[in-house]
Amino acid sequence: MTDRAPQQVDRVLPTEEARDLIALVRDIVQGEIAPRAAEEEDAGRFPRDTFALLSESGLLGLPYDSAFGGGDQPYAVYLQVLEELAAARLTVGLGVSVHSLACHALAGYGTKEQQAEHLPAMLGGGLLGAYCLSEPSSGSDAASLRTRAVRDGDDWVITGTKAWITHGGIADFYTVLARTGAEGPKGITAFLVPGDAEGLSAAAPEKKMGMKGSPTAQVHFDGVRVPDGRRIGEEGQGFSIALSALDSGRLGIAACAIGVAQAALDEAVAYATDRRQFGRPIADFQGLRFMLADMATQIEAGRSLYLAAARLRDEGAPFSRQAAMAKLFCTDAAMRVTTDAVQVLGGYGYTADFPAERYLREAKVLQIVEGTNQIQRMVIARHLAGPETTR
Repeated sequence: MTDRAPQQVDRVLPTEEARDLIALVRDIVQGEIAPRAAEEEDAGRFPRDTFALLSESGLLGLPYDSAFGGGDQPYAVYLQVLEELAAARLTVGLGVSVHSLACHALAGYGTKEQQAEHLPAMLGGGLLGAYCLSEPSSGSDAASLRTRAVRDGDDWVITGTKAWITHGGIADFYTVLARTGAEGPKGITAFLVPGDAEGLSAAAPEKKMGMKGSPTAQVHFDGVRVPDGRRIGEEGQGFSIALSALDSGRLGIAACAIGVAQAALDEAVAYATDRRQFGRPIADFQGLRFMLADMATQIEAGRSLYLAAARLRDEGAPFSRQAAMAKLFCTDAAMRVTTDAVQVLGGYGYTADFPAERYLREAKVLQIVEGTNQIQRMVIARHLAGPETTR
């Protein structure tokens, strides 16, 4: 690993409070997250203590209402916090994004009574959330989900299996989308399920090529009983709630992707300026200089794209198309940048002694989660040309 410290991103932030927030995040990154990242990822250890610290520091509820323990921060600030965290360790950055996604339904669609009862603990009480939409047989086609919730008096009984759940098995609460009516998107309802509910269990975590410290697992619901007071929104409203959450979640993934790409660029620049061949630093050679320039340009473009989408969200304007574009571009850019970073380091880039290979493995998953990049292209095209015609 190189000894040169990465240059801090020069951020344009709206308030002094936001600047203090980024400074706090950088202190936590340098003191608690970055020094442990490589070892814990290699060992597959989830840093629950880090998430407890983030909660205590007010960093798990940044885009939500302060009346319920949130940070009242614009999305454009929250996403830059995610980027800083993901640059240090994607398990942490993406974990915060998933937690925020799990809080979205209740914060946006819950009753005032539900919000007052549950949100303070979710946003700042040390709890960790998970989001349960995908299933073994319904990933991109989420509207075909089969997990079912059946009304039984004042309760609902949930039965089924969710798949690819980040924090599966360790989460304190799950936002669950289940079928309560007919087939299709209008028969889906959202529920808030406690992590210790009877009948809820998780399979062994998936063995992944990257993000080994972040557990991803199937979650089983075997007659899990939840009161109607934990139903979020109206019956049949769940799919529209899920889609609104995913628009915001895609921006979180975009920010995480730029964080990983920035970390890879920093490593490549440090190595290229230190490594000498033919009597001079390899950064003197035009072939490498142009690679570094292209990497930096892609990162800057991606950052501008996700921030532009976030500002639309902050203004209350439609941003679904821009969110899909940001997720698509930023994650594809991260894949290109991390691949180039490995190339800049040459043989060393292919070893675990340097973090470039970890960044490459982590970047790949970002092209898949929160809707594959093929799905993002479909979303963008529908905004441009309308829905696909059917015979």
